[in-house]
Amino acid sequence: MDGSIKIQETPAAPTRMPRRSLRNITLLAMCQALTQGSNTLMFASSALAVLTIVSPDMNMWANLPITMQHLGVMLTVFPASMLMMRRGRKFGFRTGSTMGMIGASLAALGLGLGSFPVMCLGGIFLGNAVANMQLYRFAAVELAPGAFRAQAISYVTAGGVLAGFIGPSLARFTPDLWMPLFQASFVAVVIVHAIVFVILGFIEFPAIKTEDTAGPQRPLLEIVSQPAYMVACAGAMIAFGVMSFVMAASPLAIVQCGLSRTEAPITIFVHVMGMFLPSFFTGHLIARFGIFNVMIAGITILVGGVAVALMGVTEWHFRGALALNGVGWNFMFVGATTLLTTTYRPAERGKAQAFNDFMVFGVTTVASLMASVVLELQGWAVLNYVALGLVLLALVVIAGFRLRHPSRG
Repeated sequence: MDGSIKIQETPAAPTRMPRRSLRNITLLAMCQALTQGSNTLMFASSALAVLTIVSPDMNMWANLPITMQHLGVMLTVFPASMLMMRRGRKFGFRTGSTMGMIGASLAALGLGLGSFPVMCLGGIFLGNAVANMQLYRFAAVELAPGAFRAQAISYVTAGGVLAGFIGPSLARFTPDLWMPLFQASFVAVVIVHAIVFVILGFIEFPAIKTEDTAGPQRPLLEIVSQPAYMVACAGAMIAFGVMSFVMAASPLAIVQCGLSRTEAPITIFVHVMGMFLPSFFTGHLIARFGIFNVMIAGITILVGGVAVALMGVTEWHFRGALALNGVGWNFMFVGATTLLTTTYRPAERGKAQAFNDFMVFGVTTVASLMASVVLELQGWAVLNYVALGLVLLALVVIAGFRLRHPSRG
């Protein structure tokens, strides 16, 4: 395996995923659902919680705790991946759940103390939990036979459908359970990560193999400079960046446009459904139509989301725009992840996956920070024009690679 294999060249395999693989992937999808649900809750509630403790001139920095969460991903994704290479997936993922409990506890404490810095510190710890969650999709590949690579990624990503109910539901019903507002929401995140910690104990992750850590390895620069790797990484970066940019701004934009804050969880719910419902069939679409056709379809859908957002600011415009944004993200992200898994050897997976996620969350860190700044200074329309520019950049990168390598995916 030289990191340049083609999706079509996967050897013939059984038509059904083995029962044990399906069981493990189902449990991992549950972990994805719960962790993503808690992350969605933070997206829906964090900025609004900040507004209750800061002065009006600080409103443009309301997304800073979420930005610090993305920064936490950047800082910990390499250590998290390397830890799993040495100690195994289960130990690494449980460490992430523990960091999630600590981070949410700090967010709740900071809100109770009225301390913006403590809330931001909580975001750093939560970033470690998110870094581990992003590695679930790579662990899914290891739990299933090679012929089911795209389906395994797709099924685990589909756990986000349940997250679409968990996160927004908690965001609607927990903020005012007790004072201060939103503290109960952060306590709910602690409980969710505790549940994930338990479920992880029942997943049969494969044992660490000598060849997975001591096999032949190329320098990182050689791996990431492969055209296929660069396109996969760029696709994931732009998909996540645009999604984060629009999603992080939407709760604030909804309030800014005169709608009720209770609309924010509804819009986030619709968005998350768009992100994860397609995962039940995205893998099959990739197998049938190819990676790049699916990714370009995702770009088209993202453009449609921007168009809807620019047509008006009613609740239905927000819901339609965020739903399309979610579907476009799914097609782009699952496609990019599938492509990425073909570019490295087993012993290279830790650093190859970690570098990809480091770059992805470098972009999302900037995107989430700039979301509230652009919204406050320029408004919702300009924010969507910026998103459109990023989407068109992805089209240029992917279409250019496809034209130069017509035989790939």
